[in-house]
Amino acid sequence: MSEKILFVDDEPVLLQGYQRLLRKEFQVTTAVGGAAALTMIQHLGPFAGVLSDMRRPGMDGIEFLLTVKTLAPDTVRIMLTGVSELQTAIDAVNEGNIFRFLSKPSNKEILVKVLTEALAQHHLICAEKELLEKTLRGTVYVLTEVLSVVSPAAFSRAMRVRRYVQQVVTRLSLGSPWKFEVAAMMSQLGCVTLDPDTIETVYAGRELSPDEEAQYINHPRVAQDLLENIPRMEPIAWMIAHQNEEWPADCDISERELVEVRLGAQIIRAALTFDALLRRGHSRVEAAHYLKTCEGLDKRIIEAMVELEPEIAGNGARILPITELVNGVVLEQDVRTEKGLLVAAKGQEITSPLLLKLKSFLGKGAIPNEVVVSQPEVP
Repeated sequence: MSEKILFVDDEPVLLQGYQRLLRKEFQVTTAVGGAAALTMIQHLGPFAGVLSDMRRPGMDGIEFLLTVKTLAPDTVRIMLTGVSELQTAIDAVNEGNIFRFLSKPSNKEILVKVLTEALAQHHLICAEKELLEKTLRGTVYVLTEVLSVVSPAAFSRAMRVRRYVQQVVTRLSLGSPWKFEVAAMMSQLGCVTLDPDTIETVYAGRELSPDEEAQYINHPRVAQDLLENIPRMEPIAWMIAHQNEEWPADCDISERELVEVRLGAQIIRAALTFDALLRRGHSRVEAAHYLKTCEGLDKRIIEAMVELEPEIAGNGARILPITELVNGVVLEQDVRTEKGLLVAAKGQEITSPLLLKLKSFLGKGAIPNEVVVSQPEVP
């Protein structure tokens, strides 16, 4: 966690004075002007706090701190000014989310107090962010495990879609790639409410009956209902809910985020269509040609999918008894009961819940004891 504090002013003499005044208490870095400070934040950050002068030529303090908020949202922002204007303080706090607003000059006692509070605030922000991220990762893991055990066909499809989405996101150099990847992984979560035969039909690439189609088409909304109450999952839930729409609808979020989630819904839609065509026996070229006829799809998405390398089996495929399986190996075959019920799908990684499921079916004599597995490819 960073303890560095960046001081920004257009007067080098003042910056040198801050360093001498506070060097015993804090790790002080200085920058002359907003442009130099933004470069430092991008290349030498992160900084726990930034203290900026208000009045200076070119980029003023409000504009600078607003940019800092975008580049480094966890950095605590402090404004220092010699101009005692109420409206200036209001604008600074409202637009730049300023932590403290100090008059200039400020004595050492006040500066030390405010900077100490800024560090404490930064620690609080980082701790909360870490908690949210760990909670989110854990939630996604649990939901993925539930999907893999309850609906192996839907899980298998979600993992294929995830691979397509990863390719597109990498090719387009999109920010926050984890959002698109999680949306792909959770895109089939609503299938847990469907009849296994319906999912099996989709998994096999066969056409659904009208009744099955009516049930299946609603699963994205079910997933949205399950996900939207999880912190930070609202945009992901929206992508999933609109994965089958040619022109995803507007939503109550910022304009910047709307562009992101609409693109995410497009990518998932393209990946699902591409996967369905391949499962029905079409070639990759045929699938790409079909995608080009779909309304509302960015051509770059289609080009990225065509460039995806065919999936390669893992290393050292071998036959093992279920009783000897360990976490981490990958199934190289579907595991079915004598009546044809899909218990685990080809490509699933063995996890503790899945292993318990396989052993349960084995104990009932419903599945054979031996399966073909391999070690996963190491990226």
